[in-house]
Amino acid sequence: MRLTYYRDLILVLTQKEMQVRYKNTFLGYLWSVAQPLALAFVFFVAFKVVMRINVPNYTLFLITALFPWQWFSNSVTSANGVFIGNASIIKKINFPRYSLVIANICQDSIHFFLAIPALLIFMLYYRIWPHWSWFYGIPVLFVIQFITTFGLSLIVASLNLFFRDLERLTSIFVMLLFYCTPIIYPADMIPEKFRCFLNFNPVAPLMVNWRNLFLEGHMDVFYMLISLLYGLGFMSLGVFIYKKLSYRFAEVL
Repeated sequence: MRLTYYRDLILVLTQKEMQVRYKNTFLGYLWSVAQPLALAFVFFVAFKVVMRINVPNYTLFLITALFPWQWFSNSVTSANGVFIGNASIIKKINFPRYSLVIANICQDSIHFFLAIPALLIFMLYYRIWPHWSWFYGIPVLFVIQFITTFGLSLIVASLNLFFRDLERLTSIFVMLLFYCTPIIYPADMIPEKFRCFLNFNPVAPLMVNWRNLFLEGHMDVFYMLISLLYGLGFMSLGVFIYKKLSYRFAEVL
């Protein structure tokens, strides 16, 4: 019964977030792919047309990492306002507050899945076919990214109630993380002596594996383990911070 309660609660909260997000919008679902495709266009012009980076099928190369990155980036950035934006609910109703963070991540993960058909269209254009490994690879990477995103989002959402400057710091952190992650450039372009530092980037192994799965149908097991360790570490830290601060949420809102 308790599990059913949590499931129904998250479904209702996710539905609410989706309705708020698409209220009075004309394009609806198309917004879930518009931003990453727009970014892909800008980076294509900058790096392929102007700088002439030597990467085959560069548009496809970009979006295979931009789509999962957009999910991570949107969830972590918007986590700053999750508790603040739901202050009236938190003050009036007794329920697990972290479910708001889960619902926020769920709606962004739905947008990620809705973007996969657009990815398939580009793959067919470049005559690259989906792999059978998607059937187990996508769920595995999805779970790892969900855990990682949940941990970071819970940290951000909890701390931002007490340190409002964190919202701006999060935006800067996510932007720096983007350029330190092999999304607009391949990992082998990084000088070999610096390539080991990729393992200290919590999302780089994950984004590399997403791209490898979509384009080549395989994943790096070592990178997968690193991503899982980061995810479990962030989730443990997030739960710890949440438990230490949650009793004061209604007080500071």
